[in-house]
Amino acid sequence: MLPEMKIGLDDVPEICRHFRLQFEPAQSAWVLLYPEGMVKLSASAGEIMKRIDGGTGVERLIHDLETTFPGAELRQDVLEFLDAAHQRGWIRGRR
Repeated sequence: MLPEMKIGLDDVPEICRHFRLQFEPAQSAWVLLYPEGMVKLSASAGEIMKRIDGGTGVERLIHDLETTFPGAELRQDVLEFLDAAHQRGWIRGRR
């Protein structure tokens, strides 16, 4: 059995092609749409996901979030969310 790949600080995450991120006014939340349905994201998950553009690395993404929300230590929480999103197949990372 191969070990699970984790998203690291050197990775550049991108949303997998069968998902689409958009803000849904009726839900007042960011959502991930896919052919079989929708995933409503929490506010913090939405803040992370809307920064995933396929060109911004994890380190820069964390820096941007910590600049937007000063005083918050977000590195560990962001890495844990990215790993969970990767395991669910929402995102993939490339180096």
